[in-house]
Amino acid sequence: MRKKIVAGNWKMNKTASETKGLIDALKNQLNPSDVEVMIAPTFVNLHAAVQQTNDSHIEVIAQNMHQAESGAYTGEISAAMLKDIGVETVIIGHSERRAYFGETDAILAEKTKAALDNGLRVVFCFGEELADRQSEKHFELVASQLKNALFTLPSSAWNNIVLAYEPVWAIGTGETASPEQAQEMHAFIRTTLAAAYDDALAQEVSILYGGSVKPANAEEIFGKADVDGGLIGGAALNADDFNAIVTANK
Repeated sequence: MRKKIVAGNWKMNKTASETKGLIDALKNQLNPSDVEVMIAPTFVNLHAAVQQTNDSHIEVIAQNMHQAESGAYTGEISAAMLKDIGVETVIIGHSERRAYFGETDAILAEKTKAALDNGLRVVFCFGEELADRQSEKHFELVASQLKNALFTLPSSAWNNIVLAYEPVWAIGTGETASPEQAQEMHAFIRTTLAAAYDDALAQEVSILYGGSVKPANAEEIFGKADVDGGLIGGAALNADDFNAIVTANK
């Protein structure tokens, strides 16, 4: 049975003291359940966050990593560095990494392989922009992103991959993605996985929705058959909102 997951991507937010405060609030509010809860603070706060959550069911994950083992890559972080401080999961391919830092499918394939080779679980992000949706190329684009970055991996690798669909066209654009549109794409993703591998594998992979999930819409979105949880942005920075979203995924 595939896992229910709610992951909070904090992006470039929260100082060390603010990070501690938010984690304290989350620990006080979140109750153990069958929902996996992940939070992704900034790199400078990862180690302290891991230590602070050791006595909880909250998993601290990384927002990104470099594909090289080590070397002259100023400002970058390797998989081994993440493992050494107790991080077991990393986000790869977030839409902002693709848009602002030029990460291509080829780069993301390298990053994913490096993460898996080092024993990290991967939350792999992908999704179409507004122009792709308007030109009705969204299914084609999503299938291409998955194929180019992931479909050379062996079936066994998928035990450590979580997919996160981001409809970039519905994030900060004024456009709105409906729960029905989320389900339509998630079902397509699962069908695409089944065609590339097999139906049994496709049914076991958790697919998260990353399109501006909030307490007001979480229950309806999570109630769709192929939506297994969410990758949460802004609402993850507020303990009450994040707790409400986690609670909705039951």
